[in-house]
Formats: sequence, structure tokens, C-alpha cells
Amino acid sequence: MRVLFVHQNFPAQYRHVAPALAARKGYQVVALGENAGEKLPGVQHVRYKAPATGPEKTHRYLRRLENATYRGQQVARAGLALRERGFTPDVVCCHPGWGEGLFLRDVWPDARLLYYYEFYYSSSGADVGFDPPGREVSIDDACRVRLLNANHLLSLQVSDWGHTATQWQASRFPDWVRRKLSVVHEGIDTPVIRRLAEPAFTLADGRTLRPGDEVVTFIGRGLEPYRGFHSFMRALPEIQAQRPKAQVVMVGGEEPHYGGKPRQGGTWKEVMLQELEGRLDLSRIHFPGKVPHAALQALLSLSAAHVYLTYPFVLSWSMLEAMACECLVIGSRTPPVEEVIRHGENGLLVDFFRPEEIAGTVVQALRDPTAMAPLRRAARDTIVSQYDLSKVCLPQLLTLIDQVAAGTLCPRAI
Repeated sequence: MRVLFVHQNFPAQYRHVAPALAARKGYQVVALGENAGEKLPGVQHVRYKAPATGPEKTHRYLRRLENATYRGQQVARAGLALRERGFTPDVVCCHPGWGEGLFLRDVWPDARLLYYYEFYYSSSGADVGFDPPGREVSIDDACRVRLLNANHLLSLQVSDWGHTATQWQASRFPDWVRRKLSVVHEGIDTPVIRRLAEPAFTLADGRTLRPGDEVVTFIGRGLEPYRGFHSFMRALPEIQAQRPKAQVVMVGGEEPHYGGKPRQGGTWKEVMLQELEGRLDLSRIHFPGKVPHAALQALLSLSAAHVYLTYPFVLSWSMLEAMACECLVIGSRTPPVEEVIRHGENGLLVDFFRPEEIAGTVVQALRDPTAMAPLRRAARDTIVSQYDLSKVCLPQLLTLIDQVAAGTLCPRAI
């Protein structure tokens, strides 16, 4: 069996499944991506050249599709080169979100194509129009958002089957798509991702946080509204007033990953610090930027309260890893979070838009950590039972790939 993985940032979601297939007797596994990724055992990693981008004069509704077309073209060229060297995959696993899956059917007409569909855009019911609440989405934005799905719709035509990570993400797709879409999470390596016995996290000023310190944590790829950065920042004055020993650590880059930059310029961190000027004790608020995963695990192992807020959007791995580390997760009462966290059972839920509720819940957690211990244990139990990599998610994904390879799920796409 020959398997090809296609992802511009490989390994990404395929970090575990690619080497698991490579370990099977008689399997050849190749990965195709733009960027240099970590080397995985048994996986040959091939890179394609960075694609061109469309000119500014392109209609703004179509810019993403045009850029996807350029990327799909580069991937097709790399695929043709692989084909000329004698590599013809039986199965292709691809994340088509940036256009990489557009032309794979034309390169390998007989291959089975399994695509990872991460998010289907809509002008209502999800991220668009969520913040601020009640904001009317203009017809211009509604039309633009509709065109964001053009790449997905073309990819859906050529793929044999699809999968996505959560039930809520699946629910965003049209009915006719869900009939050929499985829900399989990438999984959490729970024997590794767990609360450490003697964690330590060193701050930029040289101080080291250790067990017993009152640590409040917040994580986002980017410190931006999509992940509730502004709501959490507005909760900090009250948290600091009520808990004078609390140390707040916010991990993440300053560039937004999902939303736009502030209209007034600068970063969201700068905007919020300016808004709250004079109301915060900055000696107890720390912005370490992006940190290595080992340091992140140590930080989560120290956390007395972990705040995770999100628009109705793709659920972050960091929330599940925090639960695996027995963090008390204080999450937003939004659908992606509610799929995993049950209020008062394995975490606590708060209103995304109410900083006073966020602050009060954090203060409650810090004031009575003993009462929160059952929720912490239940958080890890949830991840172990539903999202464990080796026992739950990886076997599900391997079975799905086997079914696609065998052609047992659906007729061949065109």
C-alpha cells in the first residue's frame, strides 16, 4: 500500500497517523508539503515550491480562491514529478483548506482521496457576526463569506470521503456533505500529556513559578478576539483586585491567526493594554509569546485556573491538552466548548462577553481549589475516554483510511 499525505505544514494533523501507517509491513508513506517539518520515522517528506499569490486587483471575494488555485497548481506539479519517478499512491490524505486538494484527482485518477475538512464558513450561526453580539452582517460580508467555501466545494467534488475533528464542526457543513463525512479527532497522547509532578516555569524576569503558586493561564496561537483575548483582559482588573498573589500567564503570538488586526493599528495586546491603562498590575501579568511544548506542559501543570474562550469556531488542541493536564478549564459557553465541557462536571462555563462573570469564576476557583479537584480529575477522564490518541482516535482514523482504501464507504468520486 502506498499512502500520500498532503499538508502545507506537514505533519500538522497527520503527526501520528503517518508514522503509524509507515510502521505497517509493506507500506510506503510519502508526505508532500511546502514547509520543512519534523522528520517522522518511515515517512519520506517531499517539498513543493511556495506558490504565487494573486494581484491586489483581483475581486476581494475571489482572492482566497485564486491563491488556492496557485497552490493547487504547485501541488499538482509536485505530484506529476512524483508520478514520473514511479510513485502512484493508493490513498491520498489531504488537508485541502489552502487549495492543495484541488487537482489531485487529475494527477492520480485511480487513487482514493480522503480529505480533512476543518471548517465550513457561514454568515450566521458561527464566527461571522458573533462579536459584538447582535452585530448585523452586511450583504457585502455575507457574499464574501459564501465565496470562502468555493475551494471546499470543489474539493468535495473530487474527494471520496472526508473527516473533521468534532461533531460541531461537522454540523456546519451542508446535509449532503455530512453523508460522506466522518468525525474523528486527531487525539491527545494522554500518557505523555498529563500533569507533571514537579513542574516549573521560568518567566522573562527570571522568576520561576512552582507548585503552590497561584497561576492563571491563557493560551492562543494569537492573542486576538477570536480566542477571547479582549474579554479575558477586561476580566483581569477584578481578578487582580480579589487575588493579590495571582500570576497571570498568557501564551501566544501577537499577530492574529484567525481574525484581522485592530482597525486603529497595532496589536490586540497593545490595544487592550491601552484600554486598561492604570487598572492592571503588569508585574503580575506575563506574555512569554510562543513557547516550546515542554514548557507549555509545565505551565499547564502549574495552572490553578485555565481560561479558554473562543468564538464558535474550530476547537483548539490546547483546551483538550489543558484538560489532559487536569487543569480546571473555565471555558466560554459556545458550541465547540460545550461539546466537551459540561458545566460543574468536568469544567466551568462562562459567558464569552461578560468579563465580570469570567473574573468571578476565576476568583472562585482560586479561592477554593479543593472544591475544584473533582472537576480536574473528571476533565482528564473525559480526554482519556473520548480523545485518547492510541486507544480511541488513532485506531478510528486508521480504520477510516483502510475503509477508504478498500472503497467500502462510497462510490468513486469524479
